[in-house]
Amino acid sequence: MPSALFWIFVLVMLVFGVMVVVNRSPVASALSLVVCFLGLAALYISLDAFFLGVIQILVYAGAVMVLFLFIIMLLDLKAEQRRHFNLIAMFGGIVVIVLFVKVLWDVCYGFQGGNAVFPAIQNTEHGDTWQVGMALFQQYKLPLQMIGALIVVASVGAVLLSKRELK
Repeated sequence: MPSALFWIFVLVMLVFGVMVVVNRSPVASALSLVVCFLGLAALYISLDAFFLGVIQILVYAGAVMVLFLFIIMLLDLKAEQRRHFNLIAMFGGIVVIVLFVKVLWDVCYGFQGGNAVFPAIQNTEHGDTWQVGMALFQQYKLPLQMIGALIVVASVGAVLLSKRELK
């Protein structure tokens, strides 16, 4: 992939990632997250991980975001009201950002072998879909089931929170 396309996809992801946090409307934040997911899928496809790119679109940009939007609509969330700036909280946020950038810098440039070139994925008789499936269901059975249970519990919790009392 040309590096210009890579930087365009990265820029799209960063801009819409910031919009997820900055938007006052929960629906606009969720839709910005969809665009961020699409940028990530484009990066996967550019790395020849076609299965992961398609799953990113179908599962995350499709099913999970529909679930999020359903919960947002069910809870009937309104746009957040503007609040005054809290100088202490803003200073604390800036400190956290600086520390995060420092840790990220240390991980990226302080790790020996971090710039090593990895060998290409070997083409076998089975495609990448089979390899991902075998990894999920052999090595990561428990985390996969825990994530499924967590999504179900979160959905049930959202329905219970939105339940209105009959008078």
